[in-house]
Amino acid sequence: MAEGRGAAVHISSAIVLVRPDRVPAVTEAINALPDTEVWHGEAGKLVVVLEGPTSRAVGDRLAGIALIDGVISANLVYEQVETVESLGEVS
Repeated sequence: MAEGRGAAVHISSAIVLVRPDRVPAVTEAINALPDTEVWHGEAGKLVVVLEGPTSRAVGDRLAGIALIDGVISANLVYEQVETVESLGEVS
């Protein structure tokens, strides 16, 4: 993750639509990615939280998620930019 005072952290959420028979495998694949977590899942819809140092890093990871076998679509819903310091990650 970003280091140092004032470094940006992009915190984003996405909705990932998945074929019902692939939900367990897709969930496992997403959770294996760095700074990425399936926060909630229901009826083939996954809410995914992603963090990264830039919008591009988050976008690239989301594009990779869209290519996972069984994913129908992966769409960014929200993005917030914070500093590492404001998150209490630097003393």
